[in-house]
Amino acid sequence: MTPSGNQSGRMTEFVLAGFPNLNGTQVELFSMFLLVYLLTLTGNTLIVGVVGANNRLQTPMYFFLGNLSCLEILITSVIVPKILSNFLWRKHTISFAACITQFYFYFFLGASEFLLLAVMSVDRYLAICHPLRYPLLMSRAVCVRLALACWMGGVLPVLGPTVAVALLPFCKQSAVVQHFFCDSGPLLHLACTNTRILEETDFILASLVIISSLMITATSYVHIILAVLHIPSTSGRQKAFSTCTSHLMVVTLFYGSATFLYVRPSQSSFVDTNWAVTVVTTFVTPLLNPLIYALRNEQVKEALKDMFRKVVAEVLGNILLADCTHKKTVR
Repeated sequence: MTPSGNQSGRMTEFVLAGFPNLNGTQVELFSMFLLVYLLTLTGNTLIVGVVGANNRLQTPMYFFLGNLSCLEILITSVIVPKILSNFLWRKHTISFAACITQFYFYFFLGASEFLLLAVMSVDRYLAICHPLRYPLLMSRAVCVRLALACWMGGVLPVLGPTVAVALLPFCKQSAVVQHFFCDSGPLLHLACTNTRILEETDFILASLVIISSLMITATSYVHIILAVLHIPSTSGRQKAFSTCTSHLMVVTLFYGSATFLYVRPSQSSFVDTNWAVTVVTTFVTPLLNPLIYALRNEQVKEALKDMFRKVVAEVLGNILLADCTHKKTVR
């Protein structure tokens, strides 16, 4: 398949190489990724729904968890539908405009998620280390402002690099993106010009977002661990740690893979290994997020059970009402 350009020499589409080391038919791969995508959407949508509907979960921790699930839904939806269409139609091309759009939203949403994870760690620090001042420090208004800052914090930093990538000249003879989506390294690798300055800019921005949020998260958990170790009772220590372990599991997966991918001076030199690690941030973490938080959290499990009972009761009520109405009509 040959990528195309227009008469003025501008690139109009790229070819996505996909997953070079996956063995299986198109139908098998399509089914597998569709299942993962549907499970991810279902799990994270349930988290958003139960947090919004249950009064017992109207706390800062669950408010931020709902925002995290929204980000996971959006990040996955930026990448996976195009992968599925490529498997289904066996057409591995993506238009230039769609590629740049995918590039922007992936990094915008990713940066927002890093900021949100840092805010969630600070929330746990305040809840455990300053419990008396916690309701005042993390009021509803403060939580909304923090969440909005996280969402907006990814908008502007990513805009400049996106415009710069869009203006790059690309070599038509080799315009095959060695990835399953339009990632930074593989795109820069295709440019017919020196991209050193752009790569260094990406490295600085990625370092600022990832390392700064990682330092906030690490500092928060150091203080949390020190505070928990001073709790006299074993049950008290276990309860305090249980509220943090789920967040730590997500943080470890997300930061580990993202640091490997983007906190390095030259991304275009590692295009062959990018796709394997990116699977963690685009498939594994969004899929595990609801499982980690729901299965390890008694309040979420109880809220899910309550929501399920209400839905079943409402459905049965509607069925009985329809049946009674039908019988009266027949009489």
